[in-house]
Amino acid sequence: MNVSEFEQNSRLMYDAWNRQDVEAVLERYTDDLVYRDPSTRGPVEGREAMRRYLSKLFAAWQMRWTTREFHLFEGGEGVAVLWRATLRPTGGDRQVEIDGMDLVLMEGTKVKRNEVYFDRALLAQTLTPQQTA
Repeated sequence: MNVSEFEQNSRLMYDAWNRQDVEAVLERYTDDLVYRDPSTRGPVEGREAMRRYLSKLFAAWQMRWTTREFHLFEGGEGVAVLWRATLRPTGGDRQVEIDGMDLVLMEGTKVKRNEVYFDRALLAQTLTPQQTA
């Protein structure tokens, strides 16, 4: 994958995530995907597991993602992406901006492995005083 191909794939991926469209997100991944983030308690493996995870995630959070910068791996088979997300619990009035990083391994134009890194403690800022008591 070259820079132009990555930028196109990235736009499609972020568009799907920002619309919170489960099926459109899944189209960006291989069938045998492996996904991890600080909320998954281990890897999410395969399309059906990812569908279940995304359905719960999108029901719980309103999200907006943007790329800050990216670094393609030599050979174009992966990328490190630095991003910013605005997150708000569904029905909540508090939101938080979080910076994070994804380690992404590609198979052609689809994501085979995606590891997400961010400080999950920052999500506590979205809790109301009653939720923290």
